[in-house]
Amino acid sequence: MTIVLFDHEDIRADLLPLTYTRPIADIRCGILTIREKWQKYMAGDIHVICAAPLDRFLNKPLPKGPKLYINASVLPGKELIEKINELKDSQGLQCDDILIAYKSTENLDSENLSTKNMFEESEYFGEADLICNSWDIFKFNTSQIKSDFSLITEGRKSQPLKDPHSIIYNEENVFIEEGATIKAAIINAENGPIYIGKNATVEEGAIIRGSFALCEGSFVNTGAKIRGDSTIGPYSKAGGEISNSVIFGYSNKGHDGFLGNSVIGEWCNIGADTNTSNLKNNYDEVKLWNYSKEKFIKTGEQFCGLIMADHSKCGINTMFNTGTSVGVGANIFGSGFPANFIPSFFWGGPQGKATFAINKMLETARIVMSRRNKTLDKTNEDILEMIFRSTKKYRNWE
Repeated sequence: MTIVLFDHEDIRADLLPLTYTRPIADIRCGILTIREKWQKYMAGDIHVICAAPLDRFLNKPLPKGPKLYINASVLPGKELIEKINELKDSQGLQCDDILIAYKSTENLDSENLSTKNMFEESEYFGEADLICNSWDIFKFNTSQIKSDFSLITEGRKSQPLKDPHSIIYNEENVFIEEGATIKAAIINAENGPIYIGKNATVEEGAIIRGSFALCEGSFVNTGAKIRGDSTIGPYSKAGGEISNSVIFGYSNKGHDGFLGNSVIGEWCNIGADTNTSNLKNNYDEVKLWNYSKEKFIKTGEQFCGLIMADHSKCGINTMFNTGTSVGVGANIFGSGFPANFIPSFFWGGPQGKATFAINKMLETARIVMSRRNKTLDKTNEDILEMIFRSTKKYRNWE
């Protein structure tokens, strides 16, 4: 059985700018990406189909035979998986007019699978957690760390903590992978599990509270204060104060400064002493830019900080206001608060703005990726060039 994780077109639009460069299945929430979660829960090969415009860059032909289509924004759970496994051919599960899963031998695409009320065989009335908006990523992160922790560590034994100068509270709720290094740190797993990934490093003086995930090859820098409910994706650096935030991977937030209720994509860099506001002074509901509606919408959340897409960066002492959205390939610097909506390939700050030319941005991306022994391939260059063209309408100074 082939498991096909598909982008729901409307949800993909609401998850911009994070989905400019990736299918929904590659969003990280908890320890694992959504793709990795389903791979561990379900027997079968995982195949991902993207919505337009990424489909022409990333989609591969579907194999023949029976296929189980699963909405990539759905987070797996025991009850839901039981329902999915009971599906017969041409039968589906829906929740609030959104297709959750569908079993078929037909080759379908995201457009087909995103059509409301197309499948009438059955409806799912249980609970299903969906990543439908960017703030859902940090909102579900605590529960997803806990479920991923159980999934990853079941039947396995943690590596011992060898450093005599580190302190662990509730050690049975801490899992340390092979090659990880911890020195003179305080690790408190009383409020939730703490996962330290393969070859990860926790440096001297770091204070970590669960729930927390430090993925493979990443660092918690000296003196960092991790207040819990956060994920540091693979090959990233974390420093300063971090609370209820998710860094997808290959990004640096290594210096002092506060990051709260935020989502940072890949290949990003947060300058020293940068701070994000995650709570309005009047404690009001936070609004955030929505690309599908092309306006700021209510999040329903009192706490919401920074959403930053791939390849974006900010200079030292940047101050991000509550509910700020930053697109792909932006470079932000200068004193004062930048705007709450920063389009892709923005260059500048409160003192002025220009366009980060695509050739210059690609040159920077190549240098940044080479530092992690990665290469910017032709496909991803083409995707970035496509994003540059398609987001021109938001750069109203051009």
